[in-house]
Amino acid sequence: MIKGIFENGQITLSEKPPVDKKMEVIVTFIDETPAPLIKRKAGILSGKVWMSDDFDEPLKDFKDYV
Repeated sequence: MIKGIFENGQITLSEKPPVDKKMEVIVTFIDETPAPLIKRKAGILSGKVWMSDDFDEPLKDFKDYV
């Protein structure tokens, strides 16, 4: 891959391609501008998550191992 800059209708390569003859090339444009940050809404899952009161208690199935 050889990087370059497109400006005023011309592409200027950052280095010389490793070819000795005239050949066809394919140019792909990559937009490197960062995507804008989206502010998240706090509390979107409020009331949708439930946890048992005895969550921290040992499980009965593992009583012999504890």
